Amino acid sequence: MHNNGKPNPPRQVLDVVVIGEALTDVVTTPEGTNEHPGGSPANVAYGLARLGVSTGLLTAVGADCRGTAIEEHLAGAGVTFLPGSHPQEKTSTATATIAEDGSANYAFDITWDIEAPDLVHAPPKVLHTGSIASFLAPGADKVKATLQALRAECTITYDPNIRPALLGTHAEAVRTFEDLVHLTNVVKLSDEDAEWLYPQRSAVEAASHILKLGADLAVITKGSLGSLLATRSTTLSTAAAKTTVVDTIGAGDSYMSALILGLLARGTDGYAPSVLEQLGRTAALAAAITVGRRGANPPTNTELEEAHRP
Repeated sequence: MHNNGKPNPPRQVLDVVVIGEALTDVVTTPEGTNEHPGGSPANVAYGLARLGVSTGLLTAVGADCRGTAIEEHLAGAGVTFLPGSHPQEKTSTATATIAEDGSANYAFDITWDIEAPDLVHAPPKVLHTGSIASFLAPGADKVKATLQALRAECTITYDPNIRPALLGTHAEAVRTFEDLVHLTNVVKLSDEDAEWLYPQRSAVEAASHILKLGADLAVITKGSLGSLLATRSTTLSTAAAKTTVVDTIGAGDSYMSALILGLLARGTDGYAPSVLEQLGRTAALAAAITVGRRGANPPTNTELEEAHRP
């Protein structure tokens, strides 16, 4: 193609590319309604950027006020919105209606489809995906195709972040999850996710099964009980960091962001026990900072470094 003699602009190489949903969380209480940007993959991208990691997000939002609010929120932390992230007529929503007795009803209006990105010629160091994006058609098939194209080019991390109300049957969800695991290096899930996927297995057994499916590292978070990190040669537990819990919103996503930060910083030591200890400790500190304040408010790199100090 003729380009008038102008050189093509260089491709931006990012440390991390996140592929997954960004949506608007709508919370309605007797006192009123509040909206804020959400979606697990978007939260992970936001947390990574807050930690100083150059991060791009490929998502699907509408060219509406909610989509604009999401983009401004992420850009404020330094996240790059990748081309092709505005394919929808309207931005997806997840609505929680809280009654006076505290009970909640949830409703989802979510569409997920993307244009599969061409990242082969400029792969990131880490590609992360998960949550609704890895299960909901038609976008889920394009996510899988991207993982297949990049599995030899970068470290791939995956957090299924199970949302049963948005999945098909249990058997279909397990099959979809396991079809992706063999394309990934690191799988992180909560103990609730593990119990839903594998109700007859302990956390250790679930981690072992995930490793047999092809992952190099399986991480299962257990809230205040800490985390389990397992490879084919090592299984260890790390403690949760002490904190006063304000709310748990975004804790798992902050853990994931800090886990990816640790993967980027581990050097040539792979998944040695000392590396696993450091990964678990750093991620636990990030989650503790997040639950110690209201909302999905992950730490900055400075806050995380200060938390590491005795």
